[in-house]
Amino acid sequence: MRDLTPDASHRFRLLIVDDQPINIRVLHEALSVDYEIFMTTNGLQALEICARERPDLVLLDIEMPDIDGIEVCRRIKSGEVTKNIPVLFVTGHTSPEQEALGLEVGAVDFIAKPIHPAVVRARVRTHLLLKWQADLLRRMALIDGLTGVANRRCFDDALDLEWRVCSRSGESLGLAMIDVDYFKRFNDQYGHQAGDTCLKTVAQKLRGLLRRPRDLIARYGGEEFVCMIPGASLDALRDISEGLRSAVESAMIPHGGSDCSDVVTVSIGIAVAYPRFGESPDVLMQSADRSLYAAKQSGRNRVLAEPSNGTNAQKPRL
Repeated sequence: MRDLTPDASHRFRLLIVDDQPINIRVLHEALSVDYEIFMTTNGLQALEICARERPDLVLLDIEMPDIDGIEVCRRIKSGEVTKNIPVLFVTGHTSPEQEALGLEVGAVDFIAKPIHPAVVRARVRTHLLLKWQADLLRRMALIDGLTGVANRRCFDDALDLEWRVCSRSGESLGLAMIDVDYFKRFNDQYGHQAGDTCLKTVAQKLRGLLRRPRDLIARYGGEEFVCMIPGASLDALRDISEGLRSAVESAMIPHGGSDCSDVVTVSIGIAVAYPRFGESPDVLMQSADRSLYAAKQSGRNRVLAEPSNGTNAQKPRL
């Protein structure tokens, strides 16, 4: 997820859509000093760019030959990955009815032609600031306040999305359920403030090993974390999870109340599935949870997958 910051170090990305190259040139000259610009002269390509590049704002002509701006805006606002991109209509022919329709399909503002560069810059700056504030609030709602990793709500949303993506692509989806060993005893011996510090350190160690954009580490609740790895085989997920386990152990956080080590450790249960349309990701969660239970029952501070029973490593139907 790309960070948005309202300072000079961040270069916001704009998409300009107009079937008249002269209008694109005028807008480009007005905005290119301050922003990264994408340009296109047709609506279908605009939708492709939005889905691929996810610009921070779209300046959109209403009258275009393939699909008009109203329909482009409607599709942007109905897309799961594009719905939060603000759209400004740039048009020379508007009526109260057309403005009402534009606002109804999700546009945030109208800019009249002929284009006045100072007005365009001011309105673009205003709507980028509003978007940055909205993005910040959305991110805060999805971050665990103690550890700084994703929270349960964020994980649930991401799992649902990745399940659908993998069901279309035929990719596997791997999960690792992670539990801090004997954490109640740690809190009892060292206090809850030390417990909070411990969880922050564990989260940092786990997050530090995930480098691919789609990989996700989240605090699932209490002393439990979950790691989602799209495209992983069971062997690859086992290797990744062993790295996570080792990273936490290497932090060398003293734990006098543990029966499996003299430092803080984690137990990890892993599972892999090939998602299918119509099936629920709950089957994957349950399999990973059973694996975690087995890891804890067999001595903790280890990575385990439940014995294969055809549930956690199903191949896709041909």
